[in-house]
Amino acid sequence: MPNIVKNTTFPGLFSLLAPHSCRGCGHIGQPLCDRCKNYIISQHQNLCPICRQLSPTGKCPNCKNLPPIFIVGNRSDLIGDLIHVFKYNSVRSLAVPLAEILNAILPSVKNPIIIPLPTINRHIRERGFSHTELIAKHLVKLRQNAKLENILSRQRNTVQVGSTRETRLAQATTAYQLDPNIKISPKSTYILFDDVWTTGASLQAAHALLKRAGTENIIITVLALSQ
Repeated sequence: MPNIVKNTTFPGLFSLLAPHSCRGCGHIGQPLCDRCKNYIISQHQNLCPICRQLSPTGKCPNCKNLPPIFIVGNRSDLIGDLIHVFKYNSVRSLAVPLAEILNAILPSVKNPIIIPLPTINRHIRERGFSHTELIAKHLVKLRQNAKLENILSRQRNTVQVGSTRETRLAQATTAYQLDPNIKISPKSTYILFDDVWTTGASLQAAHALLKRAGTENIIITVLALSQ
């Protein structure tokens, strides 16, 4: 087992002194070394984000209204630190190992269509990129005959960070719309992706929207679960 120590060094100073140090073990060379990446994968135990029970197949027997959901780990762990550095320190090279981790925990699916949950436009302007789309682009390369479709768009810039659970749920019901120029394929498997599950309001709203449009097979995957 690698000696993983979550790096809490001030991000700006860390980037100047050791821009290519592994966030898990500090090894110089890349922001996440293969050893720490494989450790994250090996420690994966899939939990239902609602009842927090083990759900190895992704389909929770207690929460039957949910689709199969696959979550890498807890936000308080290394995976949460990686997300933070990737999004807010613009360490874009982390998109590759994060996609590889997702690919490892997801089941084999024939010709999947991967849909990143849309990032708020203001956040894209601030960061210079859409973090969900960038990871999804790399995930597509790892899945045989996979396709990326930005079928979802935001109807308005609802910022959910810091909102109450009730506010998030209310916002999510009107936050998204389907691109009318992209045809839904009912028999295809759609993989909805977001970085963090907090209340799950956004992903559940997107899932409901796809179901109403006629999709029959939907999987949700998330990097981290907020505790």
